Amino acid sequence: MRLSVAALILFLANAGAFAPPPSARRPLSSSRFVLSEDVDVLTLDAIGGMSFRELQHACRENGLSPEGTTGALRARIRQVICPVDPFTGEEDCPVPEETPDELMKGIEFVDESDQDFDFKELLSEVMEKSSVGHWKAATRKLKKLKRRFPTHKVPEVAYVSTLQACSADRLHGARASEPARKIMEELIDEGYEIPADLGNYCIQNCLGFGQNGTHDGCGGIDTALAMLAAMESSPRSASLLTVDTYGKLAVAMAKNGEIDDSMTLLRSMVVDKSFTPTLEIFAEVAHAIPLSEAEKVLNVLAYAKAAGYKLDNIASTKDGQTILASGVIAAEKLDNLALGLRLLAAASKASGCAPDRGDVLVASHSSAAQRAATILHKRALNGAVNEGQWKLAVRLLDTMMQRSLTPSPWVWRNVVTCCAKAEKSRKATSLLLDWVKLAESGKMEKPSVSVFNTVINACEICDEQELTLGVLEAMKKTHNTEGNLITFNIALKRLAKLGNPIGCEGIIIGMLQNGVEPSVVSYTTTIAACAASEPKNPALAYEWLKRMRSRRVMPNVITYNTALASCLDGKMESTALGSKIATEMMEDVSRQVVEGTVKEDELILPDEYSKGLARKLMKQLRENWRNGDIDMQVAKATVRVPLLKLVDFQKSEAVQALKKRAEEVQAVKQKAEDEADATIQNEVELEYSATEIARRAAEV
Repeated sequence: MRLSVAALILFLANAGAFAPPPSARRPLSSSRFVLSEDVDVLTLDAIGGMSFRELQHACRENGLSPEGTTGALRARIRQVICPVDPFTGEEDCPVPEETPDELMKGIEFVDESDQDFDFKELLSEVMEKSSVGHWKAATRKLKKLKRRFPTHKVPEVAYVSTLQACSADRLHGARASEPARKIMEELIDEGYEIPADLGNYCIQNCLGFGQNGTHDGCGGIDTALAMLAAMESSPRSASLLTVDTYGKLAVAMAKNGEIDDSMTLLRSMVVDKSFTPTLEIFAEVAHAIPLSEAEKVLNVLAYAKAAGYKLDNIASTKDGQTILASGVIAAEKLDNLALGLRLLAAASKASGCAPDRGDVLVASHSSAAQRAATILHKRALNGAVNEGQWKLAVRLLDTMMQRSLTPSPWVWRNVVTCCAKAEKSRKATSLLLDWVKLAESGKMEKPSVSVFNTVINACEICDEQELTLGVLEAMKKTHNTEGNLITFNIALKRLAKLGNPIGCEGIIIGMLQNGVEPSVVSYTTTIAACAASEPKNPALAYEWLKRMRSRRVMPNVITYNTALASCLDGKMESTALGSKIATEMMEDVSRQVVEGTVKEDELILPDEYSKGLARKLMKQLRENWRNGDIDMQVAKATVRVPLLKLVDFQKSEAVQALKKRAEEVQAVKQKAEDEADATIQNEVELEYSATEIARRAAEV
């Protein structure tokens, strides 16, 4: 049936009566395809609004290929919803309600005008709007041209000119991102090529810094991926994609928290496409990785090396410093000391760094990098101290200072104590005086009196008298004090080496007058002075044993051994006094076994050295009865009995249990103590070591 134009207009006017009321019409928002939240199948509700990745997800869920342009993805989904009847070749879709368009079935309208004229006219309008930059009008007219003339092939220049209008001013603040994406896909669908500079420009500028890579809610990662897929679907266009385009997309995904996708794209750039991304791309991806995924920073470093960059050279640029700083932070998080220090060492080798060395710039790149670098050096330094590697500890401390990292007072104390324990008195003194200078300039806290005592101890052990005086003078200047208990003990040790018990007694009296209570080390050192004097003075040594007990300071095995050593002067009176001391020692051992005392500094269990001293005293007793100083039978029945008990002392089950318990307590203590406790323990060991030296010197 044929109708004239006038008859058709009249017919359409009357057909308005058949239109459903406004309330019965479906809202425009229903014209989208959505994924049903309640069921696992798609519902037919409108295709146009699904994003590129939503379309890809829907294809994967329905076993379809996720490759291709947006239009191709939508066509595949539509085939799922509206399958084609194999017999009729028609789509089997839900039948909508009848509309006025249905009433026009069978009516053929014959337009006798020149369609080519209208096509050309509308095409010229598209070109005109594009030329003046009216991107909205140009895209609307291009869309109208395709819809109105479906049988006409739109020339490539129309798409390109409209795309150029959309791309101006960075896609007009990304507002023209979606129209640009559609035009790029239509270019590929029509068999045209997307201009390389235009395609790369559109992909890069549709990305912003908002959520999902949007800019004021426009554009974003999904749009950029759709554009990228459109260009990659054409072999020629795909080869024209630049490294900056891929890099900006990788950075946007990393900043949006899509680390795995970003790393996949970065790897593809380096491995599959043989690109060499700029250091800025690696730096921004590495910087965006959260600490919870620190191991992925190491992958970025590996990709940078695979791309041709050398870690020893990149610290001369700001982006290279960012990469290395991210690596240092990750190494600290992963407790990888070797890697962290290796990265800083690599930065130090870079030439052309300004205004400081490369490692200094990396370590001070950010507060997080500075903290990580400080912790790495501290852990490495503590490991060196625990292993007694004083040279490595000193080198690490120097490196920290060179890299503008401030060591804490505990770090300084650890290194000083390590050098002192290794009997490197000159190095320990040098470090201490450097510490004092820093404290005077206000850059560090003052070293404590105990640190001065540790160095004085080392100087005394190494017999460095001048160094001792210098450290004492520095302590007096720093703290305005003569010292504390340990300082007095050091003075006692010096006098003990000289065999001057009278001088030791004066120091003990001075300590009591100044309110400083002597310790077991103080009394043991004084007894050592009695053993080292010429001649030996066992009576005074025994008197000091009684004095220390009166002050409620119990002697330990070292104290008893020192007192026994003072009796080895060949005299019968000394032998008898040694027998008395052995008796008291065994009584204290029995008391300890009964009470279960486990304090390490109070253990009195005789050791091999104690038994050796007892044998020497018995030999001395034998010489005494041979010289007629005592009857042999009397000597064997009285004086020798305690010495024999000491020699024949066997660690019974009770004693073994006491020893085991003491060892267990010490093991728990060692496991729980931190680096500060370890340093203090080293200082105590130094204190006892000097006493042991004085006692052995006395024996000789």
